[in-house]
Amino acid sequence: MDMQRIRYGAIGGLAGGMLFGMMLGMMGALPMIGRMMGLPTAAGGFLVHMVISAAIGVSFAVLFGRRLNGIRSAVQFGVLYGAIWFLLGPLTFMPVMMGSGLEGVAASWSPAVMLRMMPSLMGHLAYGGVLGAVYGLLNSRRTQQSSAAVGHLA
Repeated sequence: MDMQRIRYGAIGGLAGGMLFGMMLGMMGALPMIGRMMGLPTAAGGFLVHMVISAAIGVSFAVLFGRRLNGIRSAVQFGVLYGAIWFLLGPLTFMPVMMGSGLEGVAASWSPAVMLRMMPSLMGHLAYGGVLGAVYGLLNSRRTQQSSAAVGHLA
């Protein structure tokens, strides 16, 4: 795997995480996120959220990095990846980590809970869009620099 792509994924994940973290702070959700790791404060939740954001950004680069051919495709894949993490994170992993078990997962997939979770979905989509935009921008700049260097040598 290309370490530069991994770095771009982490940077994109942190950029998206900053935006989504501000949204989570306004929703009062950061202490709950911190509670998953024994840090039940807004600062603890923000720290946990940012670590998760960077890790998801890296996984984005690993899974999709070779398929992305510009900023537009990176943003599209990023938004899709954000939607996937909405399903995986607050609707699946979080209930298990908070001690609700499989019953909590089943309950969180109900239409009523999903409707109540719309702000979280919007945050995940925004996170994915920023992740993709930053990743795509950094990667396209690198591609342009590489092409210019090759053209200069020719």
